[in-house]
Amino acid sequence: SLSLSLLRRRPRGNGDDDDDLDGALRPFLALGGPDDLDAFLTDLLGVIEGLEFHKRTDTALAVFAWARRAHGDARLFSGGGGPVVPAVISILGKRGRLSDAAALLATLREQGCHPDVYTYTSVITAYAQNGRYRDALKVFDKMTEEEEGCRPTLITYNVVLNVYGKLFMPWKKVMSLLESMKRDGIFPDRYTYNTLISCCRRGSLYEEATQIFEEMKSMGFAPDKVTFNSLLDVYGKSRRHKEALGVLREMEANGFPPSIVTYNSLISSYAKDGILEEAMELKEQMEKKGIKPDVFTYTTLLSGFEKAGKDKSAEKVFDEMLSKGCSPNLCTYNALIKMHGNRGKFENMMTIFEELRSSGFVPDVVTWNTLLAVFGQNGMDSEVSGVFKEMKRAGFVPERDTYNTLISAYSRCGSFDQAMEIYKRMLAAGIGPDLSTYNAVLAALARGGLWQQAEKVVSEMKECNCKPSELTYSSLLHAYANGKELERMHNLSEEIYSGKVEAHNMLIKTLVLVNSKSDLLVETERAFSELRKRVCSPDITTLNAMISVYGRRQMVGKVEEILLFMKETGFTPSLTTYNSLINMYSRMGDFERCEKILREIKSRGGRPDLYSYNTVIYAYGKQGRMKDASRIFSELQASGLKPDIVTYNTFVASYVANAMFVEAIDLVRYMVKHGCRPNANTYNSIVDGYCKHGRKEEATAFISNLPKLNPGISKDEQIRLLERLGKIGS
Repeated sequence: SLSLSLLRRRPRGNGDDDDDLDGALRPFLALGGPDDLDAFLTDLLGVIEGLEFHKRTDTALAVFAWARRAHGDARLFSGGGGPVVPAVISILGKRGRLSDAAALLATLREQGCHPDVYTYTSVITAYAQNGRYRDALKVFDKMTEEEEGCRPTLITYNVVLNVYGKLFMPWKKVMSLLESMKRDGIFPDRYTYNTLISCCRRGSLYEEATQIFEEMKSMGFAPDKVTFNSLLDVYGKSRRHKEALGVLREMEANGFPPSIVTYNSLISSYAKDGILEEAMELKEQMEKKGIKPDVFTYTTLLSGFEKAGKDKSAEKVFDEMLSKGCSPNLCTYNALIKMHGNRGKFENMMTIFEELRSSGFVPDVVTWNTLLAVFGQNGMDSEVSGVFKEMKRAGFVPERDTYNTLISAYSRCGSFDQAMEIYKRMLAAGIGPDLSTYNAVLAALARGGLWQQAEKVVSEMKECNCKPSELTYSSLLHAYANGKELERMHNLSEEIYSGKVEAHNMLIKTLVLVNSKSDLLVETERAFSELRKRVCSPDITTLNAMISVYGRRQMVGKVEEILLFMKETGFTPSLTTYNSLINMYSRMGDFERCEKILREIKSRGGRPDLYSYNTVIYAYGKQGRMKDASRIFSELQASGLKPDIVTYNTFVASYVANAMFVEAIDLVRYMVKHGCRPNANTYNSIVDGYCKHGRKEEATAFISNLPKLNPGISKDEQIRLLERLGKIGS
């Protein structure tokens, strides 16, 4: 046959040799006359598919190019492209040659041919296989325009539904597409139902997934392994662990033994919810059944321990993974980047990033989003912008997840306006909000204590049929706490305890955090006690919250109980842990212990932040040990950190408390010179200090001379200080 003769041709260079195809294909040219074009296209399709089957892709494409030259596009494509064009587009898609596939579709249109449904479906599939989901939808929209008059097939709908799932389209849109499909007289098959269940993962839509599962069975489709694994994953992501185990039992009862995919899904659901002992038990159970943990198993456990703050356990999992000959994948490196970044170990983080590249991996969108999140959490907004630029330079088009991460990152940096600008940019790019977007916006509002706006967002979510998650309510609690709206916070807390709002473990943890932040000891202990009753163990953030609330009251015994629990259960103290301890001992006047903790942070590879240094400076200043305070100040500057207004005001207050007014005023002069603008607290400390020491005339002189000290001071500020002085005097 012709395809065999082409296969036997000896290549004379690298790759397939397509020279002199005219000679080899001359007998084929006899076909394709006015009356036998269909026969010619059928034979051409057979040759191309035969060559592709034998991995002679370049020769297959060369044969197609020859056919275009020999017969002309107008004639070859007169039937809308079928059956050859869909096969060629499929080959181009597998090769990642999407521009060539798009050009072929454009040529059909230029020739006045209406591409058939198979051609369109092959282009949509090519884009989808290469992660170009929005381009796939643009082709689908073009296909379904009235002027084209091309009705999708079951395969088309299934591909587009899968694309909807990849883009985390709102469930309302998924259902709308399903209704369009049914209106066209096309009924779902098993693949459709499996895809619909998978679409429920993102929004934790376990009720919707259950409904689809039941409909599937009622329509006579028996669930297969993919169905059970997808449903189990939805339950896992929805934190419905009992239901997930129920699916496992039903799966086994139907003759589908659980696979590595099944166990990985279960382990992931437990690990993400902080139920790590059970996650490890599932790993052991799977090993007993002869199923070896793979890189996904280990990476999931590593991420779970990292999130809980159990770095030693995370490292132990990583070591076991390497000892079993299981090589890290990109997800593993991403998890390690996150672990080091969250602990402020930026050098280690960037070392892992370079190791990722040297191991032959290319950073993916998760890598970039992780770096954005880490820098955002640490208030490093210039680094956030730098990473975003680098990401775009690497060819990544921002998708919803990146926009969501940027909104969170900028809001953590305190750049709320920038966060909202990113949100507007996302909408302008035609990307609608999903549950994660709403939650990112809510988290930004929560940080600013903007509870009224947060309530409006929750109302908007409900109106758009976007079901609030535990993260939604968590942000609402933080918004109330930061906005000092304690009555609303209490009311929502009671709804959680009563079960009106489902009491997820995350929400109980949040109750510990917001009550600690609001300095409500009894309420914090109630939430912590509720958490301890549950299967889920406290994580590092809840333990830090307990240390903080006890530390503010100098309840050393209680703090030591928490620290002992952390040590016994494998928790690694974080910077927040150390800062809470420094704060407690500074309140107690134990400056030596404060500095000792500062040294411990460094000895463990951590990096003290401004709060760490400011609190130690405060501890020394409070005891009048200004030389030691100045020494810590020099250390702060040497670390690369820039003193802020809190640093300077701590010094000013300490100098004033020790009647060192010359030094206090010199420091104000130093502040102005180095671009740190004194605020009302700076001036209040000095004026109040003079009055406290019975030196009111010097306070008046200080206010009068302020324009010389700080030329930028306003007249209104001077008037305010004089009024303050008058009130103190009276």
